[in-house]
Amino acid sequence: MQKSIPHFTLNFREIRVLVVDDQLDVRRGLQKLISSLKCPVEISASGEEAITLLQNDKYDIVFTDIKMTGMSGIDLLNWITHHQTGIEVIMVTGFGTIETAVHCLQNGAAHYITKPFDNKEIIRFVERAGYKILLRNYASERSKRFDKLPAIIAEDLPMQQVLQIVDQVAPTSVPVLIEGASGTGKELTARAIHEKSNIRDLQFLAINCAAIPDTLLESELFGYKKGAFTGAHVDTKGIFEQACGGTIFLDEISSMSLNFQSKLLRVLEDKSIRPLGCQESRKVEFRLITATNKDLNQLVGEGQFREDLLYRIKVMKIKLPILNDRRSSIPALADYFVHQFTRDLFGTKVNTPKLTQSALSSLLNHDWRGNVRELENTIQRALVMCDREKIIPSDLGIGASDLSRDEIFSEFPSYEEGKQQAISSFQQQYIRNTLERTNGNITHAAELCGLTRAAFQRIMKKIDIR
Repeated sequence: MQKSIPHFTLNFREIRVLVVDDQLDVRRGLQKLISSLKCPVEISASGEEAITLLQNDKYDIVFTDIKMTGMSGIDLLNWITHHQTGIEVIMVTGFGTIETAVHCLQNGAAHYITKPFDNKEIIRFVERAGYKILLRNYASERSKRFDKLPAIIAEDLPMQQVLQIVDQVAPTSVPVLIEGASGTGKELTARAIHEKSNIRDLQFLAINCAAIPDTLLESELFGYKKGAFTGAHVDTKGIFEQACGGTIFLDEISSMSLNFQSKLLRVLEDKSIRPLGCQESRKVEFRLITATNKDLNQLVGEGQFREDLLYRIKVMKIKLPILNDRRSSIPALADYFVHQFTRDLFGTKVNTPKLTQSALSSLLNHDWRGNVRELENTIQRALVMCDREKIIPSDLGIGASDLSRDEIFSEFPSYEEGKQQAISSFQQQYIRNTLERTNGNITHAAELCGLTRAAFQRIMKKIDIR
């Protein structure tokens, strides 16, 4: 019996909505309806007020009435088109005509709704727009992240062996399957293959299959024809067609449903795709790299993954080691992250803190279940908690809360200095944790500590917390 495949659930709290209408009951009604998805929803009574809100805050979706007192919805649409990017604008009117709808869509509107509303239509549109925004944000963040990444750090034998395979497979065009636990660097390895290949000057297009439901994944991979579904206003190429001979990286391929696996298999066999709403197939050229954090052979045995597709995608397989098996690379990785995140968090004019020997020992002895990603997050936390000169075990937050014996006798030249360092470390953690618990309310934080507000502020000043 076929088992159901869990789908990604969008966190609608990340999608901010603005409703603009000069009728109070209409904007309140839309606010209540859309808020049922847990979206933060602001309301505005005029186009002029809406512009002020848009200038001072970020919104993802705007619902605006067309006919309003003062600035019209069409004027507001034109302002958004010329001054903002990435906003999905939905035009709302009780006087709908085909000419008005066409004009709005041609000038950048994402959708057009007439009164009285179909509540289900509005909910469906917000859901579709939410997935689209999520995908766009994911791609943007991923691009920023990988712009900062260095060549793969490999001072350990297991990763050096991986890089040898990368060097061998990169010049070929065979499909590659990368297996590895979360946080081991599957996408970084895929990019390394692309950068060492003969098509390095062509596109590298990546998509996380686990983050997108099948319905949206199909349009992203295969593209769609104008009018194929609500919101498909222009012909759009999918990733397979955009690649134009470059590399396509499909992460978490195990999350695809069996139905979609069949569609992908057909693409790999025929090297052709059929966009949604199109009657003709189109030839495509690409190099495929896939990745998974699950055992695909086991999924085949359980009937959750197609065996013929597995043979197609794993002509060459690369197994990434977990960080616990790469401990000789931890000092170099930690050092890189310390330098990288010091610049990111505090700028280039701040001195880079040093990892003490006991802090490094804590890193080397820790059980890294989250792999390199956990190490990355640990270093970020340490940079926030440390005194800007040295990183000690208690800054890391991975089990050691006090200064170790080695720390006291190896890092500090005298007992008194060691004691002062311990006091300073305790004050840093205690004051920061208290402020975090009270959301920055100093009066409430002082009460929790049993101190006066003035005494609490003196400690804040002493340890340089603003």
